[in-house]
Amino acid sequence: MRVLIAEDDPISRRLLEASLRRSGYDVVSTEDGAQAWEALQVDDAPRLAVLDWMMPIIDGAELCRRVRSADLKGYVYLILLTAKGQKDDLVEGFEAGADDYLTKPFDLLELRSRLTVGERILGLQNSLRAKVEELESAMTHVKQLQGMLPICMHCKKIRDDAYTWHRLETYIEEHSGANFTHSLCSDCLAEHYPQFEKKVAAKQRGERS
Repeated sequence: MRVLIAEDDPISRRLLEASLRRSGYDVVSTEDGAQAWEALQVDDAPRLAVLDWMMPIIDGAELCRRVRSADLKGYVYLILLTAKGQKDDLVEGFEAGADDYLTKPFDLLELRSRLTVGERILGLQNSLRAKVEELESAMTHVKQLQGMLPICMHCKKIRDDAYTWHRLETYIEEHSGANFTHSLCSDCLAEHYPQFEKKVAAKQRGERS
């Protein structure tokens, strides 16, 4: 997996590069925040980034803010490296958009472990995005009823775009996920089956009680 390093100190940068390459990462190395910001905006930008806080031009915290406010093509997991160790610094880093935080001098094994966590988070996000895209694709195939539907004022049939008339329930079933089961409203029961009206009403009263 590709990892971006943004570190202005050449010795620290080379140490990070060597360590992460030994761990199997494809490393993109930058010398300041401006170079890192450019590298994160390309189409195939790394999705893991290790950022020194104190850098010229654009510091690590500001770089985090830019990444979070930008419309990048994918999520970038950001780890801040800093000599700052106060609680207020930690809060500032997370509020800027960092996902993780290591205080210098840091252990390289710990950094690799935290990068592994970042890979796992990115994998979960990719899986979730794939599920969302699958759902969106399915939704585009769902038929929907919308607009003005010509309906006969007497028999209540609906006319389609081919000027063919359909029973109301047939049309709705074909253009949505609804299914119908037939019943009788109280008005139609009284009009067409008056002999059963009192029996049905008594039964309904018994069920409600």
